[in-house]
Amino acid sequence: MRQVLADFSVSISELKKNPSALLAQASGSPIAVLNHNKPAAYLVPAETYETMMDMLEDLELALLVEERKGDKDKAILVSLDDL
Repeated sequence: MRQVLADFSVSISELKKNPSALLAQASGSPIAVLNHNKPAAYLVPAETYETMMDMLEDLELALLVEERKGDKDKAILVSLDDL
């Protein structure tokens, strides 16, 4: 059985009735959308989603930095004035 990773949950049919009311009731928290009592999707406010995407982008950049740290011998020295 899959774990529900939200404090609020709703069935798909309840979601169809009044999604705006559910979002207001959750007060910005994620809502697990259940299908046959199993999580089918998560509904998150736009602001939360944007924050998550920013965090993922930061993580990808951090991983790229770590990867490139190993290639210091290939680095080219430049002056800030040249940039």
